[in-house]
Amino acid sequence: MRLMKTLGAAVLMGACSMSFAAAPAAVAAAPVGVITVGHVQAVTDLMTAMQMEKMMRTITGSSRYASEAQRAAAYAKLGKVAPAQIYARLAYPLARTISAETANEMTRFYTSSYGKKVVYQMYNSKVSYGNAAGPVATAAERKDMQRPAYLKASKALADADGVIRHEGFVLLQSIAK
Repeated sequence: MRLMKTLGAAVLMGACSMSFAAAPAAVAAAPVGVITVGHVQAVTDLMTAMQMEKMMRTITGSSRYASEAQRAAAYAKLGKVAPAQIYARLAYPLARTISAETANEMTRFYTSSYGKKVVYQMYNSKVSYGNAAGPVATAAERKDMQRPAYLKASKALADADGVIRHEGFVLLQSIAK
């Protein structure tokens, strides 16, 4: 029995040391640099182009509540917050993850005619599983989406999606209080 406990402790310590060894790699993946006012403004513009107030409603809808009354109260409190305030409150925390270049490039995309269709589909699609028909890009739009700057920014924003949703949830919690 004592041998089993010792082996169990050794396995746990080994697992913990491996998880701590992986932590610096995750930190290194985040953009490093000073967050400037222009950087925060670029992220704010991205939040505006992505219509983050609608994503906040999505986050509210997917959150777990003890009752429907609490869910309705959360929606009511969220409805009282101006979209500009949502953008401003999310911009600084997200500026630590989203670079200014990514924010500028994706703002450029989301303000284009095709980007607006993509944003509309993000929040208004009633797509069933297996039928993910989205907006159709023209040849010029497809060519524009093949630029290296767009591809890099799109990948960076997709990688930051979890952080964006997490910061949205944190903001929802502070609004609900």
